[in-house]
This record gives sequence, structure tokens and C-alpha cells, in this order.
Amino acid sequence: MATITASDMLDDRRGDIRAILARWGSAGHPHFQALLMPQVLLHDLTDAVHAVCTVHGNHPCMIDYAMARGIQIETLPWLIQSSTAFSFERAFLASLTSAAGPLPSTPGQAQTDAALTQLRHTLGMLANSDRRGCATGAVSALILDWRAIRQILDQAALRFGLSPAPGHMPEALCDEEDDESSIGLARARGFGATQLLIQHRGLWDLLEARASARRG
Repeated sequence: MATITASDMLDDRRGDIRAILARWGSAGHPHFQALLMPQVLLHDLTDAVHAVCTVHGNHPCMIDYAMARGIQIETLPWLIQSSTAFSFERAFLASLTSAAGPLPSTPGQAQTDAALTQLRHTLGMLANSDRRGCATGAVSALILDWRAIRQILDQAALRFGLSPAPGHMPEALCDEEDDESSIGLARARGFGATQLLIQHRGLWDLLEARASARRG
């Protein structure tokens, strides 16, 4: 289970999403790194593709929820751009899932399904938060972390005989200057980013446990 340290809380208060990403991003997870290895088992890649699709492949996605909620009106153009771009990512995920074939047989599938449903629900709650800055922080973290996740999806595409699709995601909103009047916004942004990345870490924890269960 993830433990929040004093340094993490300081990054939260500053809204420093890049520092938060360095601590909690998917790229630092051992199973994520294993999935990028040339010798990775096809079953493990297939499992990862299905899981990512379950969490992020539905429409509306968390970006759409944040856009519809409109708590930060000034970010709506960016959210609209992000939503449009992520629609291409969903299409890529759908093609990957189809090419991957069925889920590999793994003990505890019902528990996995419940965990993925809960994860998706948590992301929806972040996107629908009434706390100004929370949703945009979460979406910014998703955009930055997606760059790493895309490496696995592109590797899977090559293994499944597909060509990786070009990426369209915009830049994240993580370089805003905050004065004393916007400290609360920075904290909310940092909170949203941290929670999104912790959920992603939980996803890789789950996939690591499933890979271990398949090895017996």
C-alpha cells in the first residue's frame, strides 16, 4: 500500500505535478518496467492491455467528466482539447484489446474485476470533485503518466502485429505560477495529481500480483 511522506505532502501543497510524477508515476513501478522488457510474456502484456482498457477505455472518461463538471471554467478549452485527443487513445486501446484476444486465465478474476471497477469509480470521483483544481490536477497527471503508459501500449501493438498509433495528447497544465491567493488551488491540483497516480500504482500492483499468480 502506498505511503504518503512529508515530501509528498509538500509537493501536494505546491501543486508541483512534475515532482509528484517523479515520485508516483507509473514508470517507476517494477512491474511496469518488467512489461517494457523484450522478453516480457505475451500473457502479461495482454493482461495489461485489457486492464488499461477497462480503466480508461470507456466513454465518457474522467476527462469528459471534468469537462462536463466545469469547476474551473478557464481550463475548459484545454479540457476539450484533452478530451478530443483521448478519444484517439480510446480507439487505439479498442484495437489493441481486440488484437490481444481473451484475457489470460488467472486466479481471482472476480476480485480483479471488482478492483478495476472501484479504480474507475475513484477516478470518476476525482474528475467530478467540487474542489477547484482537483480535477485539472488529476487530468494533468493522467496526461503526463500516459506518456509512459503509451510505451507499454506501443510495445503491445508491435507484439500483436499492429502499428502503434500516433499520440495526440496536449501538454499538461502543471506550470502555472501561484500567488498567495491561489495556494488552495495549487494544493487541490497537487491532491488530484497524487490521487490519480496512486490509483495507477494500484493498477500495476494488481497486474504484478496477477502475473505472479499465473506463474503459480
